[in-house]
Amino acid sequence: MRGVTPGAEPDAGSDDNAESPPRDLDQAASSAVGPAPTGAERQADQAGPAAGPDDAKEPAAGEEPSGSAGAAGSAGAAGSAGSAGSAGSGAAGRKPAVRRSRGARFLRELVILIVIALVIAVVIKTYAIQAFFIPSGSMENTLEINDRVLVNKIVYDTRSIHRGDIVVFNGDGSWDPGEPLPANSNFAEKFVSGFASMFGFGHPGDILIKRVIGLPGDTVACCDAEDRVTVNGVPLNEQSYLYPGAAPSEDRFNIVVQPGRLWVMGDNRAISDDSRDHEGDPGDGTIPENAVIGRAFVIIWPPSRWRILPIPATFEQPKLNSSSATAAAGTTAGNADAAALLSARLEPSSPALPLSLGFAAALPVSWVQRRVRRRAARYRAARRPGRP
Repeated sequence: MRGVTPGAEPDAGSDDNAESPPRDLDQAASSAVGPAPTGAERQADQAGPAAGPDDAKEPAAGEEPSGSAGAAGSAGAAGSAGSAGSAGSGAAGRKPAVRRSRGARFLRELVILIVIALVIAVVIKTYAIQAFFIPSGSMENTLEINDRVLVNKIVYDTRSIHRGDIVVFNGDGSWDPGEPLPANSNFAEKFVSGFASMFGFGHPGDILIKRVIGLPGDTVACCDAEDRVTVNGVPLNEQSYLYPGAAPSEDRFNIVVQPGRLWVMGDNRAISDDSRDHEGDPGDGTIPENAVIGRAFVIIWPPSRWRILPIPATFEQPKLNSSSATAAAGTTAGNADAAALLSARLEPSSPALPLSLGFAAALPVSWVQRRVRRRAARYRAARRPGRP
C-alpha cells in the first residue's frame, strides 16, 4: 500500500484509486467478468511478478520494441523523404507544363484575334468605308494633292445619289468605248477582290473622283448670259467650291442625261478631264450609276485639312427638280489641251486605316468569344459523368 503524500488531501486516495474507473463502472465490469479481487490480490497485482529473463524482451504495454521502432522510424523517414522528393519533382514538372499551356493558349488567341481583325478590316474596306489618296489637282481647292479622303460605300444603299455629291467611281467602261461597263459583283466576289486589293493584288480599276452635276433626266448646259452652268434652266452659283478665279466652263455643251447615268465635273474646271471631254463616247460623256463606288464625305489627312465635304447650298434649290430644260444650245469648244487635263485618278490609301479599325473591332469580338468558350468548357465539365 502506498502512503498518502504529505500535504495531499486525505481523501485523494492512492494512485490506483485515481486510475480506477468510477464506482458504477467498476460494478458493471465486475458483474460482467466475475467477483472483484480482494485487497491482497490487488497488492500482488500492483507489485507484479518478478521479472524473468524472457520478460526483459517483452515490451511494456503501450510501447513498441526498440528494433521495430527503429525500423518504423527509418521506414517513415524514407517514405516521407521519397514522397517529398516525388512531390518536388512533380511540382517542378508541372511548372513547365503550365507555362507551355499558357503559351499555347496565348498563341491560339493571338491567331484568332488576327484572323478576326483581318476579316473585319476586309469587310469594312469592301462594303463600308475606304480611304483614297488624291494624286492630282482636278478637284482643287476642294481636294488638294496628297489629301486622303474617306469614301462611304453604303450611303447609296440607303439613299439615292444627290446633285453636288463628290463621288468616287470606276472609270473602266464609263468613258472608254473599248471597255465593258462594270458589272455588279456578288458578295463573295467583292470580298475576295477587297482582300486581294488590300495587299496590292488584283486590278483596282481606273478609280476617279468628280462632283455630280446632273442626275438622270436632267438637262445640263453651259452657259447662261452670266457664264453659269445651268441644270434644268436653273443657274448654279458655284463660287463656293470652284477653284478661285476659274470659270464654270470654257466648253459649251447641252446634254440630256439618260436614265441610269450621271453628268460629272471637276471643281478645277480648267484642268479637269470630266464629262465635257467625253461627249463623243458612249453615253455622251455621262457615267453609269452602277459604276459609282461611294461618296467622299471627309478629308482625314493631313490634319490641317480635316473637314467634312457637304453638298453646296446651290444644289438645294427646289427649282432644280423641274424636268423642263430651257438652256440654249451651244457648240463644243475644243481649245483645251487633252494632254493637260487631269481626271483625278485615285489610288487606294494604305491598308493601315481598315486594319486599325479591324483590330479595334476585333478586340471586343475576341473577348466575347473567349468568354463564351470558357463558359462552354465549364458547362461541359459540369455535365461530365461522375462529377458530384
